Amino acid sequence: MSRREKGRHVTTTPPSAHLGAATAPDGSALLLRRHGLRCTASRLCTLRLLATSGQHYSSAEVCAALQERGLPFDQATVYRTLETFTDVGLAHAVHGPGPKRHGVSSEPHHHAVCEECGHVQDLAIADMGEAVERITRLTGLRVGTGGSLLLYGRCARCSP
Repeated sequence: MSRREKGRHVTTTPPSAHLGAATAPDGSALLLRRHGLRCTASRLCTLRLLATSGQHYSSAEVCAALQERGLPFDQATVYRTLETFTDVGLAHAVHGPGPKRHGVSSEPHHHAVCEECGHVQDLAIADMGEAVERITRLTGLRVGTGGSLLLYGRCARCSP
């Protein structure tokens, strides 16, 4: 987009250009609408970051990652976005040491959380079937369809 300003040719960037990949048709907008949410720039960008990274991020980490991409969302907006995603079931929150971390996944899974650095690793339900059955035999606890086991320990980076 361009315009003339005091005899000069000035090129301006439309706001949507700052979104970069966030404006690409990837189904994120439809997913937001299916969960009853408006498609704001912060929601689209945050959802795409979580979905493409496969990682669990704190609100500060999401904010920093978006800012690195030239998307200047403040941490309060990102925090509210993550809480909204969690409230409507679009994302899940994992509590551990340090800040709460959020992730998105189309598959139910369990989590391993590092007590030192807070890193969260997904554990596929299929890979944990035997362990879950053993826990059920030992405790009587039955993990529901939306349930998730949280395993706490030290990740390979933090282990001596």
